[in-house]
This record gives sequence, structure tokens and C-alpha cells, in this order.
Amino acid sequence: MPRTESVQVRVPRLFTVRVMVLGVVSLLAFILVFPTLRSYLAQRVELEQLHLEVVEARQRNEELEADLARWDDEQYVVAQARDRLAFVLPGETAYRVRDPEVVPEPTAPEIPAQGSGPVLGDDSTQPWYSVVWESVRIAGEAALEPTSDGAEPATGDNGQAPAGDEPAPTP
Repeated sequence: MPRTESVQVRVPRLFTVRVMVLGVVSLLAFILVFPTLRSYLAQRVELEQLHLEVVEARQRNEELEADLARWDDEQYVVAQARDRLAFVLPGETAYRVRDPEVVPEPTAPEIPAQGSGPVLGDDSTQPWYSVVWESVRIAGEAALEPTSDGAEPATGDNGQAPAGDEPAPTP
């Protein structure tokens, strides 16, 4: 009988010790490097945002310095006084143009204001500080006028003891 050789065919193993050691080392390297890499990338993003903020702050600073430099010009100061405070030079006449969308219709009935004190008129040609002062003056006069029932307005005791022999009320 002839001898037949038996040939063994080796099937390569897919999971060897080398592959397992390589996988464990790779996993360990990933575990060690990942947090550092993540914080590095987060810091890069934050650094870019801070660079943008610095650029915006520098632009804002340049704009503010240009604004400040404008105030050194006498003509600019005069123009701002005219625009913001409605100042006019001596000999000029001030005119205020009202927007037709804002002006009330003349046929619209006026509703009287509810209140007991005098009211300022709608005189828009006065500067704002005159209007405020007039308002303060009218408010001071309104507090001293007698009420409608003829009684004098109540004044506070200002922390003084009551007049006469009456004892002070106790809480």
C-alpha cells in the first residue's frame, strides 16, 4: 500500500497573542492620550474665540478713540449742541418741524387729564432743562394749594412731638 502523505493545512488564526497585545497597547495609548487631546482641542477653540474678542475690542477701542478725538474739534461740539440740546446761535430763530405722522388730528377730541394739579403746556420750543425746571416749580405749587373740600393740605410732622398736652400715640 502506498503511503499517502497527509498534508496538514494550517488555518491561520485570526486572534493571536500578538494581535491581542497590540490591541491592548493601542487601547491603553488611546485612554492615556484622549483626555489630553480633547483638552488641547478645547483650548484651541477657546484661544480662537479670545483672539476674535481681542480683535473686536481693538476695533471698538479705535472707534471710541475716534469719537473722543472728534470732540476736540470746535465745529463738532457746536453741531452736537445744536442737534442734541437744540441750541441756536444769537440772532438765529429756532424752528421745530413736526412729523405729520406724530401730530394729532385737529378734529380729534382732547381728553382732559385726570388729576388735580396744573399741567405743563405742550411748548416744544423750550429747551429740555426749562421744561424740567417748570415741572418742578408747578409740582411745588400744587402741593401747597388747598384741596377741593377747603381743607389745608396735610403736612407731615417731620418727627416733632404733637402740639399741646396730648401724649404722642404709642404703637
